[in-house]
Amino acid sequence: MAPEGGRPPVEVRRSARRRKTVSAFWEGGTAVVAIPARFSKSEEEHWVRRMVERLEKDAARRSRQRSDTELMARAAELSARYLAGRARPETVRWVTNQSSRWGSCTPAERSIRLSHELQDMPQWVTDYVLVHELAHLLVHGHTPDFWALVDEYPRTAEAKAFLAGVSFAASRGLTGAKDPA
Repeated sequence: MAPEGGRPPVEVRRSARRRKTVSAFWEGGTAVVAIPARFSKSEEEHWVRRMVERLEKDAARRSRQRSDTELMARAAELSARYLAGRARPETVRWVTNQSSRWGSCTPAERSIRLSHELQDMPQWVTDYVLVHELAHLLVHGHTPDFWALVDEYPRTAEAKAFLAGVSFAASRGLTGAKDPA
């Protein structure tokens, strides 16, 4: 399918083995849409339009995601605002290999890692996790002194509840409203 109106080139792949599902992915600069072979031309057009829009939306979302440099700058802002600038990490970065924790801190290395899963969450939730990890640079463990530092962040209770809800839903396989495609 030829590009139209600034859209990327699209390749439609029909499969006799595919019964109901439609999927889309990038292959180079081409949007590939896989559909069942039995789809009519109008069904194909509908699903191609829908799936290319989804791919473009996802690409736009990813391009808006914050870099490690921006994350480090945000950590410095939060440390200054809520921890009197005393928490000074050497590195703050996004990681994709952290599936059971939102964040982690290695005080000896002064490094903080945040799960990439936080990138789609509200900024105030990410800020809470950053403040939590920054506090670990000052106080090891989850002692009353630690929580006193974290509680300087005004949305601590709200962010903890939000993350608890996300964890609860994930533990039951609830990942949000998804298209049947």
